[in-house]
Amino acid sequence: MAELSNCIYCGQVFVKESSSVCRNCQKDIDRQFHTVYDYIKTKAHRQATVQEVHEATQVETWLIYKWIEDRRLDTKSFPNMGYPCHSCGQPIQRGKLCDKCLKHMQRDLERAESSHHVQDDPRASQYLTYHTEDH
Repeated sequence: MAELSNCIYCGQVFVKESSSVCRNCQKDIDRQFHTVYDYIKTKAHRQATVQEVHEATQVETWLIYKWIEDRRLDTKSFPNMGYPCHSCGQPIQRGKLCDKCLKHMQRDLERAESSHHVQDDPRASQYLTYHTEDH
């Protein structure tokens, strides 16, 4: 069932069906996408970075990042396009975290899991504290 909502871009009230964006803003976003895609699909610009595309097209970098993260822009065809890791900001092309941050998180989870087993011993629990390492 459709409901009233505010557009996340312009704030205008609209009938929300599936998108959080009103029709006018969606048209503008689609126009900007085609501007970016038309620019990078030329052979001379296939190696462009997000910053270079932004400078050439004047499309906001966060919007280009969103299209890459949503896989609307395929990084196989445009290898220098990426978006920031959600933890450290390093450029990535898939997922939410870079390999380094993912390894740090896995290590921290393994340590927490091993601490959990020690906590099963009621005598040891009074001395345990969970710490994360800065990276």
